[in-house]
Amino acid sequence: MKLSGKTALITGGGTGIGKAIAIALAEEGCRVAVAGRREEPLREAAESFAGEPKIEVHVADVADRDRVTALVNWAYEQFGRVDILVNNAGINTPHRSLLELDPNDWDRLMAVNATGAYNCIHAVVPGMVERGDGLIVNISSTSGKRAGLLGGVAYNASKFAMAALGLSAALELGEKGVRVTNVFPGEVETPILDNRPVPVSTEHRARILQGEDIAAAVLMIACLPPRAHVAELIIKPTTQRYE
Repeated sequence: MKLSGKTALITGGGTGIGKAIAIALAEEGCRVAVAGRREEPLREAAESFAGEPKIEVHVADVADRDRVTALVNWAYEQFGRVDILVNNAGINTPHRSLLELDPNDWDRLMAVNATGAYNCIHAVVPGMVERGDGLIVNISSTSGKRAGLLGGVAYNASKFAMAALGLSAALELGEKGVRVTNVFPGEVETPILDNRPVPVSTEHRARILQGEDIAAAVLMIACLPPRAHVAELIIKPTTQRYE
């Protein structure tokens, strides 16, 4: 139980990567809360962990700053503090090219993927700095390292923004005891694949990364001592080209 006594708040925690991270941390003794916009998948994720302590659930939209403030206040009421924040909430749109992208979708992606991460960091950092300890993990994307056609213009831009946010926060907060890590996954079998312009085959879904692969990487980072900081981590399917 390497994380016994620790607490974690995971956004986008009802499905895919977020759910897998929640279970992985909980299995190591961490007290975990998952947040997202829909209660049903959050409940299903929490109930999929049969151990103790139970995974807690709170509905919140990370793009809504007031709701994020309420979320973090609730987490403090439940746990007394937040040791680990995992910014995993993220969305995309089927219409991804510059010529097809609806400006409203641009605004929506930036609000969730980039501003949503900022909202959560802004809410938890004061407590972490006060304690002189904390870990923030941003689940970005290889689209935030090398822009490509697959992710699309808005998704790429939002993930580059998230990456810059994480790197800037790490520089500012490191000497205050707060570590910030950007994780850049390649293709992962998650519900976001359902928004691909071209349907993804069952065979393709089976050979790309699974949520538990990302969870294993996050667990490794979370179990490191405070002296060790993983600034960036790229993890991709063996068969996915990275150039």
